[in-house]
Amino acid sequence: MKENVVSATVFTLLLFLNTCLLNGQLPPGKPEIFKCRSPNKETFTCWWRPGTDGGLPTNYSLTYHREGETLMHECPDYITGGPNSCHFGKQYTSMWRTYIMMVNATNQMGSSFSDELYVDVTYIVQPDPPLELTVEVKQPEDRKPYLWMKWSPPTLIDLKTGWFTLMYEIRLKPEKAAEWETHFAGQQTEFKILSLHPGQKYLVQVRCKPDHGYWSAWSPATFIQIPSDFIMNDTTVWISVAVLSAVICLIIVWAVALKGYSMVTCIFPPVPGPKIKGFDAHLLEKGKSEELLSALGCQDFPPTSDYEDLLVEYLEVDDSEDQHLMSVHSKEHPSQEREQRPAREAQGS
Repeated sequence: MKENVVSATVFTLLLFLNTCLLNGQLPPGKPEIFKCRSPNKETFTCWWRPGTDGGLPTNYSLTYHREGETLMHECPDYITGGPNSCHFGKQYTSMWRTYIMMVNATNQMGSSFSDELYVDVTYIVQPDPPLELTVEVKQPEDRKPYLWMKWSPPTLIDLKTGWFTLMYEIRLKPEKAAEWETHFAGQQTEFKILSLHPGQKYLVQVRCKPDHGYWSAWSPATFIQIPSDFIMNDTTVWISVAVLSAVICLIIVWAVALKGYSMVTCIFPPVPGPKIKGFDAHLLEKGKSEELLSALGCQDFPPTSDYEDLLVEYLEVDDSEDQHLMSVHSKEHPSQEREQRPAREAQGS
């Protein structure tokens, strides 16, 4: 009897499953948690993608526990973050704690679970876009015109306590252009841009990023019309700059030239000419040897021209080698010659 009851039950279940399969009813597909975000390190929200519903109404629930705990908790708020989300308020958010969570999908045919996701609130911060973006064209009289912009940080972030540090980035482009021009503004909430095309209508946006986390979405675009006379008439300024630059260059060249002359003088000093007391250098230039010798004190030295004449006459008269030797000897020793002359005269007589 019992065997008949078991067989009937199994048959009924198989018939039910077969009927469900014929109607396209299946267990739900596997969901996926794809994003968690905290706007200010005080709250955060996670979103998931549902799997297939199996042709049946499907319920989703998110469960979690903190690292080091075993007690499971269910999502405290399924409404604030929108469909398929779980929001954690301040009382459920802890810094420097890791959350381990997963999503459960259930229908009449069964259940399925997502993979576990580990979340640290410190590293999922993505602030809201900056607010109150203001853009103006400034045209001061003594300076080149520029585009000035100012904005405010997101309201959910308290920068006064130092708990948060935000950096900003700006992008702009002409209305009909395809590419954006990006500028990093750092932590300041004001910025100036000079290089713009006159007569163009520009779109301007700004976004922010914390020290740990992700860039926010771009703020709504703000439009600004650049005047056609945006370029400043600065001809006088450029002329003044050119004149001043020329004067500076001349001064530098003059200083370098003087310095170079003094350096050459120090490295290669001039060699002094010969200086003899009582000597006139012009005599050497005139080529008068008599005056030159006279200036040098050689007054008894025979003139060069007379000496040459005597030498020529002497050579013409001389015809004996002995007499030549005697004359040479007498010139070398004139005193001996005077002493020997009476002796020779006596022998001759």
